[in-house]
Amino acid sequence: MRHFDLSPLYRSTVGFDRMLSLLDQATGTEPAVTYPPYNIERTGETAYRITVAVAGFSEEDLSIEVKENSLLIRGSKESKDEAEPRAEILHQGIAARAFERRFQMAEHVEVTGASLRNGLLHVELVRKIPEAQKPRRIEINGAKVVEASRQAA
Repeated sequence: MRHFDLSPLYRSTVGFDRMLSLLDQATGTEPAVTYPPYNIERTGETAYRITVAVAGFSEEDLSIEVKENSLLIRGSKESKDEAEPRAEILHQGIAARAFERRFQMAEHVEVTGASLRNGLLHVELVRKIPEAQKPRRIEINGAKVVEASRQAA
């Protein structure tokens, strides 16, 4: 039996969660976690949140860019040559390397805001479906149509 790795699709899309969950269940794969770790959450009927762990990065070190249906989050630390003495690092478990994380968004998904709290970058998204594409209820007025045809006869 073949196993398909759908983790690149799963970890880089927003708004396709139902379809990807079905594919994930059908193939039995688990999404892989890469640097930096992140979560994609559904916070409401049409609201989502991407939370990226960016410990050690400040707001100046991060950039968020939306182009077409793609969300790009970048982080890079500027190397600062300061005169103050630095401590010798015996173990470095907090990575501060540059990163670039791209997420593909479904149509009509928009970024509504971003915040940085306690080393976590939260990007808020919402799916706004245009009125023309929302389902409409059509009332059936059969009695009126029948009466009009009788009057014409």
